[in-house]
Amino acid sequence: MKVFRTMLITELKLSLRGMDMFIFAICMPVVVTIILGVIYGNNPAFPGAAFTFLEQSFAAISTIAICAGGVMGLPLVLSEYRHRKILKRFKITPVSPSMILAVEGVIYALYAIASLILVYLTAKVFFNFQFRGSWINFLGAYALVMISMFSIGFMVGGIAKNTKTAGVIAGILYFPMLIFSGATLPYEVMPAALQKMADIFPLTQGIKFLKSASLNLSIDNAVIPIYIIGVLPLVCSGIAIKFFKWE
Repeated sequence: MKVFRTMLITELKLSLRGMDMFIFAICMPVVVTIILGVIYGNNPAFPGAAFTFLEQSFAAISTIAICAGGVMGLPLVLSEYRHRKILKRFKITPVSPSMILAVEGVIYALYAIASLILVYLTAKVFFNFQFRGSWINFLGAYALVMISMFSIGFMVGGIAKNTKTAGVIAGILYFPMLIFSGATLPYEVMPAALQKMADIFPLTQGIKFLKSASLNLSIDNAVIPIYIIGVLPLVCSGIAIKFFKWE
């Protein structure tokens, strides 16, 4: 436990020195909240809807930090440490691959939690946002979606041969999911054909799960998303640990 705590503090300090996660995980979700709030205000999500457009979009916006940290941040950090021989040095210490992955996961989870709080406060204070679901259910779903997205990053960072490869794979996964899963461009305003394409992304399924929890919708609407989000971490994390490369 002492080794884990020491690594966590050290890695968190190193992470805070950079501005990437501050911009993409903290600032970007707040900016998207403000833009949607200014454009749509408290207008109904659709004619006759019992909730506003911003209330419908809250779940999607809250995943921006998860996507940034899990799909882009984690692979790049792990691959950079491998390239700089830092992981090779860890190999002769009591640190295990699981511990390295856990430390980095906790750091990006802290970014996601901070982002969620700021998005909620921004929507509540400036746009009279009302959370209609159960916070317990939502936070449970949020944790599961976070684990699922982070497992993708663990897998890419764990097996990528070098920083360039990790960056290419992360970019291919990150930008389409960020744009087309509903995290930035609302899923509901997409054409039907684009929605079908977006459904292949695991983040899209995660957002559907979160919307059911935040809007207090029937769990029947999220059976498939729950299944996908629940199975994905098992597959990706298993691959990440089994094929983890120190150098």
